[in-house]
Amino acid sequence: MNEQAEFLPGRPVLLRGGTVLPMDDRRQVLHNTDVLVLRDRIAAVGPDLAAPDGSVVVDATGGIVMPGMIDTHRHMWQTAMRGYGADWTLTQYFVWYYLESGRLFRPEDIHAGNLLAALEAVDAGVTTVVDWSHGLQTVDHADAAVDALRSVPGRFVLAYGNIQQPPAEWTAAPEFRDFVNRRITGDDMLGFQLAFDVTGDPAFPERPAFEVARDLGVPVTTHAGVWGATGDDGIRLMHEHGFMTDRTVYVHAASLSADSYHRIAATGGSISVSTESEQSAGQGYPPTWAIRSHGIPVSLSMDTSVWWSGDLFSAMRTTLGADRAREHHEAHAKGETVTHLGLRADHVVDWATRGGARTLGRDHELGSIETGKKADLVLIKNEHSPVSFPLLNPYGHVAFQAQRGDVHTVLVDGRVVKHDHRLVGVDLAAARREVERTVEHLRSQLGEEGWARGMNPDVPETKILDNPYQYTDYRSSSTHSRTE
Repeated sequence: MNEQAEFLPGRPVLLRGGTVLPMDDRRQVLHNTDVLVLRDRIAAVGPDLAAPDGSVVVDATGGIVMPGMIDTHRHMWQTAMRGYGADWTLTQYFVWYYLESGRLFRPEDIHAGNLLAALEAVDAGVTTVVDWSHGLQTVDHADAAVDALRSVPGRFVLAYGNIQQPPAEWTAAPEFRDFVNRRITGDDMLGFQLAFDVTGDPAFPERPAFEVARDLGVPVTTHAGVWGATGDDGIRLMHEHGFMTDRTVYVHAASLSADSYHRIAATGGSISVSTESEQSAGQGYPPTWAIRSHGIPVSLSMDTSVWWSGDLFSAMRTTLGADRAREHHEAHAKGETVTHLGLRADHVVDWATRGGARTLGRDHELGSIETGKKADLVLIKNEHSPVSFPLLNPYGHVAFQAQRGDVHTVLVDGRVVKHDHRLVGVDLAAARREVERTVEHLRSQLGEEGWARGMNPDVPETKILDNPYQYTDYRSSSTHSRTE
């Protein structure tokens, strides 16, 4: 079979006889159900649907059909360094990327990382990714990032950032505006955000960047509540100056006070939780246990493959584990016992799908399986795995049993981009060659000793409990255990 001919864009696709998780408010489970896709939309959901002439029919029996997953915060440019920082702390990450070696990345290295990240996302059933792209030192880097995203049949949001310059500086540059005019065209497959953090400096040096975002009409995504870097002071400044909106995305939010959570809830923002990151790097305890009572919308994200996995199965699993561990711990401290868990498997599946769509303001067309919505779909099915049966609790199966190797078929915008566990029409060998050139470049720049040392870099005494941003010397007791 010629897979390119078999899966030509525009052909009707019928997923036949699966267990469908529509991700509606009732948390339904639809057994022996078909999903029909015409062009880029879901045309029908129900049993025994007729297949239009020329349809691609995918046997979903014994499998789970769910909406495509949505990652709301991933530093895609770092994926060429997959696993390099497996033993880093957050401070070591800051030293390596922000203060030392991040400047070595050329536009072609951004392209290599983004290409590999985009492919691994689609392969894992993550059909939409926010590329938190804070390595864009020049617009050439930004063009390379977009070129890579455009070359992969996924849905992406470029969150433009530059950790090597003050936000007020790079957002004011004429070449940045030119880039936005050239590359951000309102295309359904490429969204746009501004990505920068707020240190809490009373001078509020980030204000001009917020004004640019307001002028462009685009959301801001910001690392908030990151121990030693950003905290309550930044949230308060954003709130007092009117820059907290229902489109603002707060990443991590793991070391914030209840006051900050109240401000986020009152202004309608959402929190992107990266549990693998928070529980390992040191931003603070993964916050879902604290924010659930505030009614703040939650989405899930993977942060960076320089450390962690690049799939949302891991995100769901670790989030359940961290939240439940804290719930038990808090109860034990009071001499109590948890008898019914507050966070359930269907909640994290919702956060991985509808939660991401809500965060991006696209829940009217993404994140659930309903007639008329965009056809971003995932079939989880693996006939060669003993873990694929019995299928008793589909939400629990997705959250605790499934993994990327069980992703059988993926559709993005109605197009089959993975089938029978293999990506369709993808040149992995070319992606590998690009990444190998990037690794070779970085090793040659660092030298073999520096390359090896970078996996566990020394941290200058002056950088301990120190924010990594070089445009302000501000220090705050809200992010440090001691006041400088």
